[in-house]
Amino acid sequence: MNPFLNKLKPYPFERLNALYSDLLPPDSVPAINLSIGEPKHQPPDFVLDVLAKSLHRVAKYPPTAGSPAFRRAIARWLGNRYQLSDTAVDPDQHVLPVNGTREALFAIAQCLFDSSGKRRHILMPNPFYQIYEGAALLAGAEPWYYDTPSDTAYQPDFDSVPMSVWQQCQLLYLCTPGNPAGAVLSEGTLRQVIQLAERHNFIVVSDECYSEIYPNEQNKPCGLLQAAASMGNTGFKRCIVLNSLSKRSNLPGLRSGFVAGDNEIIRQFLLYRTYHGCAMPVHTDAASIAAWDDEKHVVANRSLYREKYAAVLEILAEPLNLQQPDAGFFLWPKLPISDTEFTQSLYTQHNVRVLPGSYLSRASNLNINPGDNHIRLALVAPLDECLQASTRIVECLEQCNQSPQ
Repeated sequence: MNPFLNKLKPYPFERLNALYSDLLPPDSVPAINLSIGEPKHQPPDFVLDVLAKSLHRVAKYPPTAGSPAFRRAIARWLGNRYQLSDTAVDPDQHVLPVNGTREALFAIAQCLFDSSGKRRHILMPNPFYQIYEGAALLAGAEPWYYDTPSDTAYQPDFDSVPMSVWQQCQLLYLCTPGNPAGAVLSEGTLRQVIQLAERHNFIVVSDECYSEIYPNEQNKPCGLLQAAASMGNTGFKRCIVLNSLSKRSNLPGLRSGFVAGDNEIIRQFLLYRTYHGCAMPVHTDAASIAAWDDEKHVVANRSLYREKYAAVLEILAEPLNLQQPDAGFFLWPKLPISDTEFTQSLYTQHNVRVLPGSYLSRASNLNINPGDNHIRLALVAPLDECLQASTRIVECLEQCNQSPQ
């Protein structure tokens, strides 16, 4: 048995189920689940039509590198979205399809981390998507968590990372826009990370799966490849980005995404994936092309989230001292009480599920868990459910504040 399996921590939703195991919600109010970031908006019909019309292609083995048409669609989208030149992204060198970002975020560490080397660290944000940690542990690396706390507006402070840590770093995970706080890294911060990668010879892997959910159509989140190109790194050296159709197009079950960037890393990752046996099915490939080539449904999707944020913040902004995040579909309020206790009270008194913030983070080098006293609210449910949940959250907060400590 792989001994590194013993290092894996329970997944957040496993811990949440354990937290609820001996509790019963009230029967008098309908259940509302804001704990899981699974998009609930309607998938685009035209993509489903292409998928249905392509099912006969299951009789063929899919190529690991995907179809040339898929790679061209991704190169086209990246060029348009991030103002890259027509020739900046070579579909045959810089792009690879993956079955959603989750499996690729895990696999990239297995491919790139040299467990025989002296440098032991994989860096990741804290709070984080737990796949980063699991990928690092199973690759034989030592995770190093850089905090993104409330007192820095949920932005990382890379200047505070010790030099000894940079010297031990082989790979760094970014998440921008961030999960859970929705903070967007500026072009300046992304350039700083690229410069650090050049100086200390590590690879930057940027998880950008929330990049297409933002409030202002005139202020799109910057991406790692965009920052690299702006500083003359037109070959995207040491830079890898991942994105998918799950959040952008409400297609989480399609399991369709891509990896793009440094052509040498892409070449090695293709070799790895050839043996990994995880080629994208041909019908998924065809449906994905249709989705990436259309922006109208993405604009409409953003409008739905914009409506939800406006309505929910009318209720939650003042009692929870909240404002709309830079991007994404989460709210990350800080509570005056324990996040796990509030999560239990909200469930047992109001039948609303949320995720404790401490389940998404680890105690840092200062022995502080930046997720403590936070909860994550995923605004994926229909508008009326989000409004009902918001009202119940305020009621629960008032009840908790009135309870004797």
